[in-house]
Amino acid sequence: MGIGLLFALAAGLMWGLVFVAPLLLPEYPAALLVVGRYLAFGLIALPLAVVDARALRSLQIKDWLEACKLSAIGNFLYYLCLAAAIQRAGAPLPTVIIGTLPVVIAIASNRRNQARDGLLPWPRLVPALLLIGLGIACVNQTELAHLAAQAQYPIRRYVEGALLALIALACWTWYPIRNADWLRSHVDRNPRVWATAQGLVTLPMAILGLGLLFALQATGAPLLAADFTLPLGPRPWAFAGLMGAVGLLASWVGTLCWNEASQRLPTHLAGQLIVFETLSALAYAFVLNGHLPSPLTSLGITLLIAGVWWALRIKPAP
Repeated sequence: MGIGLLFALAAGLMWGLVFVAPLLLPEYPAALLVVGRYLAFGLIALPLAVVDARALRSLQIKDWLEACKLSAIGNFLYYLCLAAAIQRAGAPLPTVIIGTLPVVIAIASNRRNQARDGLLPWPRLVPALLLIGLGIACVNQTELAHLAAQAQYPIRRYVEGALLALIALACWTWYPIRNADWLRSHVDRNPRVWATAQGLVTLPMAILGLGLLFALQATGAPLLAADFTLPLGPRPWAFAGLMGAVGLLASWVGTLCWNEASQRLPTHLAGQLIVFETLSALAYAFVLNGHLPSPLTSLGITLLIAGVWWALRIKPAP
């Protein structure tokens, strides 16, 4: 349990980086950020695949198909919707919507996986979920109020960002549950190998996505500006460096740590620990903006930590 908690914390620290990338590269379309991140993830997985070649060869066709589904929905579609939502509505609104993941996953998986993980008694689980929910509301209240005060902000883009964030929420509710299903049913498999397998299947997807971007630009589609230079854009070194860092840390290392946590922890508990991603994203945003959190935000962070602590103390009923 303790090792699983540490791996979940490490995964949250890595995944928090994905909320920063769209803010550091605002002139880059979300589709190119997705392609860049997972192209880097796939290229990083290639030399790692040589190390784990024997274990990868032992995976069956159905395992590779499962890796493709996990990557297509949990990687590409999720990050495409998240990056587009952040660029349309700013970081606060998508963060508060994605921040509900601990509550949504806990509710979705508690009864679904009770035969495997045990059932967390609802009377003891609800207080933890309420603490996490109140914490999420507090940490985003200041930022949402600031965004609402911008009278010139187009309401249409705000609504579009909210809808895209809801799609991202659905993708990342599905991903950790299905990923945990595979890992818990293959306890003899190394979680590192499963992370590398997901990286390998993202590479052809990313190459195909890049080809589609070139085709769309050739047809004059509004997705890319006419003077936008593919594949690296106006700031090639910044784009390549950031995508490489996110591909290595958020994609491969983050997936590896989450796989290790998912193989050790009940799914409903691991889902609540995704709150570390929200806390990390907020911490990185404060560092990027150069200011300390407000008292209300500090209260929210305290409530989030209290909710996680409460959830860790609950023993599943067999």
